[in-house]
Amino acid sequence: MAEFKVVVSDSKKGKSYSFEAKEDAAEKLLGLKIGSKFDGSLIGLDGYELEITGGSDASGFPMKKSLEGTSRKKIIIPKGFGLRKVRNDIRRRKTFAGNTVFEDTAQINTSVAKHGKKPLGEENDQKEAGE
Repeated sequence: MAEFKVVVSDSKKGKSYSFEAKEDAAEKLLGLKIGSKFDGSLIGLDGYELEITGGSDASGFPMKKSLEGTSRKKIIIPKGFGLRKVRNDIRRRKTFAGNTVFEDTAQINTSVAKHGKKPLGEENDQKEAGE
């Protein structure tokens, strides 16, 4: 069974919140790509719409939007995330995961595309209190 950690970034408050997606919710997230939107009720956020912005696989390799599929690949990059620039003419070969959510994905980063009625912080506090 797939199981993901979903990190929701709220641009209004400037905070991030962490949720777990297990069993059925995780199965519904399989196959979605970076940039896809899904209903927040899958992870307990009723009324919210979330957009996938990135993530990482179980080995810690980040997902890259321009890399199609689910496999890991080593690509040469001149700049961008995952590379600290030393000189202008340096390019590095780095390993990235594909842009599709699959069973080996450990974390999915999302941002709020549409806010619900309840503030995001209150929903998270109630969830923690109920456990």
